Amino acid sequence: MTDQKHPRIFPRARQDARAAEHYPETPQTADPAYRLAYQDMEFLLREDLRPVRFQLELLKPELLLEEAGIASTLVMYGSARTPSPETVAHSKLPHHVDFYEAARALAKLASACPVNAEGKREFVVCSGGGPGIMEGANRGAVEAGAETIGLNIVLPFEQAPNAYVTPHLSFNFHYFALRKMHFLIHARAVAVFPGGFGTFDELFELLTLMQTRKIKRLPVVLFGRRFWERVINFEALVDEGVIAAADLGLFTFVESAEEAWARIQAFYS
Repeated sequence: MTDQKHPRIFPRARQDARAAEHYPETPQTADPAYRLAYQDMEFLLREDLRPVRFQLELLKPELLLEEAGIASTLVMYGSARTPSPETVAHSKLPHHVDFYEAARALAKLASACPVNAEGKREFVVCSGGGPGIMEGANRGAVEAGAETIGLNIVLPFEQAPNAYVTPHLSFNFHYFALRKMHFLIHARAVAVFPGGFGTFDELFELLTLMQTRKIKRLPVVLFGRRFWERVINFEALVDEGVIAAADLGLFTFVESAEEAWARIQAFYS
């Protein structure tokens, strides 16, 4: 921290980086060893530097979200295969289009939240940034005139953020673990829609963190009781003794955006 009375004595990193672009060409300066470490991509991609890459991937979104004035998020998980009204005619899951619309409606409700006393935004809609439920969530926020977050990830097949993610809040991850951390760092509520392995992974990690008290309790709403009770026998887990009956209180089933938002508001009232 500097001011006019105590000016900064070291140049900024950007100035150092520009200065390092201008030096005499010699055998020594031509060798990669001479590059500044933070400008040397080959060095940064070494196997030994994995901990540094972890740190950077943790730090970058956190700093940019802080600079964007985001205090908390409403996270939405769900299938990338869920069709929109525009694509439902060609989908294998036409009966899931209502979940797309529910995500869209919930995002609109959350996006109407006023800023807090510090002027920061609450319940900013955050999704995985892809298609399906993620698109519905980001789309609803945009339709409400709000900015919205997308946490994308590099996958073997072609992957790109959906068109509704706010560009300066669109992040890309290599590590699933760090992406999942960022979903929850600012989360004030989580809405989970029907999905596959990825959705289950995110849901059960969240439930485990709350069950083991690694994170504070927050409202978790599961859309579509019929789907969830058909694919997971929660009661059987209690009957088998592998979870406690009280653990079923870590989440609530809902059927509409209005019901979900009312549950979230009631949690904090």
